[in-house]
Amino acid sequence: MQYSETTQKTICFIETHLLDKIQLDDLTRNVGYSKFHLIRVFKQETGRTIGEYIRFRRLALAVSLLIESDESILSIAFLLHFQSQEAFTRAFKEIYSLPPGKYRKLFSLIHLKEENNKMTKETIIHGWILSGSAPEHYQMTLDQQTFHTGHQSALLKDISDVNSQQFATIMQQFQAEKYRGKRLKLTCYIKTEDVEKCGAWMRVDDNNGDVLQFDNMDNRPITGTNEWNHYTIVLDVPEESMSIHFGVLLIGKGKVWMDGFQLVEVSEHVPTTNLSFQESLPKEPQNLDFSE
Repeated sequence: MQYSETTQKTICFIETHLLDKIQLDDLTRNVGYSKFHLIRVFKQETGRTIGEYIRFRRLALAVSLLIESDESILSIAFLLHFQSQEAFTRAFKEIYSLPPGKYRKLFSLIHLKEENNKMTKETIIHGWILSGSAPEHYQMTLDQQTFHTGHQSALLKDISDVNSQQFATIMQQFQAEKYRGKRLKLTCYIKTEDVEKCGAWMRVDDNNGDVLQFDNMDNRPITGTNEWNHYTIVLDVPEESMSIHFGVLLIGKGKVWMDGFQLVEVSEHVPTTNLSFQESLPKEPQNLDFSE
């Protein structure tokens, strides 16, 4: 089992048991690895310990409960397995800089105002662009009700009839100079609803716009409906690289939420996910006289 598969199975288990008491033994049985190996792999891939991840996700769920429900803060604290309201308040304030009660008052008013002034036109998201073969048939927005951590996520969805040949992407592009000669890892969290096909992607181009390295998860696509999970792309950035492009791709219909992007340099011991077209080619020319 590849490391990313291990991490994804672990996160999938956590996401479906956020309101349950999660034991490390449950996770190791789920993925078939030892505790030591699972702890090391998870931290290596996500940058967080398993305990930290569970805590962050429960606190993100607390945000939704504070704004969208009338549950008391004490009830929310116990529902999310905090031992006391004080412990919950302390942990919440660490992440969101406000105690839960003040957060509920402030952001409930903001949420209500935004609902009353909701607009159907495309949201401008700083640093991100909407592109693809048919961007006019898709919409990118900020979603303050569905997110992995923090306050909001980006949502890409179809808004008119599209077919499986049409696609759109939320993306960024930047200069490659800082990363030349290095190996670069892109990670993000993705949640989907009824998607035909989607995935994270990254591309490294040279000065002529030719592709040097590329991965769009075509060999491991996300389909259907899935809870939040962690996805990774690793590419080399050759010395002749000029630009790096990345984002999330949606092909055909569906909704895809994205959150928590990170780009970090990794060692050569981390395998790349570059899609090699050489592997699908025959080793020798075939049927040169058309006799077969």
